[in-house]
Amino acid sequence: MGAENPSTSSEEEYEGGPDNLEAKLADLDEELAEQRAASLRAGLADYDLDDEDADLLAGVELGEDGIEYSPALPVVAIVGRPNVGKSALVNRILGRREAVVEDTPGVTRDRVTYKAEWMDRRFSLVDTGGWEPDARGIDASVAAQAEVAIDLSDVVMFVVDAMVGATSTDEHVVRLLRKAGKPVFLVANKIDDARQEPEAAALWNLGLGEPHPVSAIHGRGVADLLDEVMKVLPDVSAVAKREIGGPRRVAILGRPNVGKSSLLNKAAGEERVVVNELAGTTRDPVDEIVDLGGRLWRFVDTAGIRRRVHLQQGADFYASLRTSAALEKAEVAVVVLDVSETISEQDVRIIDLVLESGRALVLAFNKWDRLNDDDLENQDRRRYLEREIEQDLAHVAWAPRVNISARTGRHLDKLVPALETALDSWDRRIPTGKFNAFLSELVAEHPHPLRGGKQPRILFGTQASTRPPTFVLFTTGFLDPGYRRFIQRRLRELYSFDGTPIVINMRVREKRQR
Repeated sequence: MGAENPSTSSEEEYEGGPDNLEAKLADLDEELAEQRAASLRAGLADYDLDDEDADLLAGVELGEDGIEYSPALPVVAIVGRPNVGKSALVNRILGRREAVVEDTPGVTRDRVTYKAEWMDRRFSLVDTGGWEPDARGIDASVAAQAEVAIDLSDVVMFVVDAMVGATSTDEHVVRLLRKAGKPVFLVANKIDDARQEPEAAALWNLGLGEPHPVSAIHGRGVADLLDEVMKVLPDVSAVAKREIGGPRRVAILGRPNVGKSSLLNKAAGEERVVVNELAGTTRDPVDEIVDLGGRLWRFVDTAGIRRRVHLQQGADFYASLRTSAALEKAEVAVVVLDVSETISEQDVRIIDLVLESGRALVLAFNKWDRLNDDDLENQDRRRYLEREIEQDLAHVAWAPRVNISARTGRHLDKLVPALETALDSWDRRIPTGKFNAFLSELVAEHPHPLRGGKQPRILFGTQASTRPPTFVLFTTGFLDPGYRRFIQRRLRELYSFDGTPIVINMRVREKRQR
């Protein structure tokens, strides 16, 4: 099911008035709860389970504890001029229609990073086809776009339209690729059959080695290309390295000019990042070790990127790409919102990127000092802000909120307890016995409604992992989205999962035929 998202389906129908769950679970005999969970788990032997189920349940049996660190996935970037078929290639690799593909070159999309899998290897796929640069500056724009993607990747796929041949823009990008020293695969796209292969051979002239002839639309040659890529792709990204121990990693996110760099400078106690009134003047994510609240933190600053005039459209693409890269490296995200301005669609989109990445979340409402004056205008803004938060941020009501002024440093100390709360929740594990006791008490008080004359049952539940807390429910039928959200909400209330998304996955299993 994934992390919470608002939906039309309501939780209200499951509310049978107040319940006594808290009191019942407080009196829980933990040993007895573990025994009950073991017998529920044994009962699953009557159901058809697959290998993945068996692996998950073996982990449960071991009473596995502690924190699981998932390695940062290696990153493959797809670069090239507009309309050479980058998005079609992304869709072919993903095996589903995720990236928007239209005949209009450079159709803009918000999301640029996808999770992909080939031969049991998982990796992040970065699609840089997100926008159409201004025709006058096409060389510079495509090159700048490629430069960002190359910086943030382990392997690059450079896509060329073999039927058009290499253009001056392609040659511009080639120079960058050579300089970067990363493994590059030259993809000769639009080779739909063997008769067109000589067109691909002509691309040897680019000096990037052997061209790989493919047809992204028909899938021809893509499997062979991926086999070759897997040979050089590292197991763990060299760009977004996994770090165990050491300072916790914090990404400071937000749209341009909300005060991200000012926040980092104030936290560090010195000018570490260039701050300019021009929106988006910081170009590179800067990792800084900062002493805050008596402990060290690693801050990843991801303020926009330099906006050249002809890159207006591209700026959002860059911000999105950098945000995705920063989230790969981070454990908790601080999303900075400017209280003097209306909460925008872009603010909500950045928060949704955090949810999608499964990172812990803290909301920092910046420039709060501007609302402290008691004039009518500020009183109005405060009132409207609360209304905006209720409406636009209802799906992250669980995220700790801090009201700060990055410029003056006011209330910056409140950031530390908020970060600690969010990270503690993100790391939290509920023992299997406790979790199943919670489920059985919850279902007894608030049964799932009948659907088509049947009532889906929860056979057994377990926490599959932490970071974010991910729970798996074995059920006899699909649970309504509203009921799953209700389970999430009660879990949150009873076990204080403040500041972390909670993921609940269902595995619907049928009884074995005897």
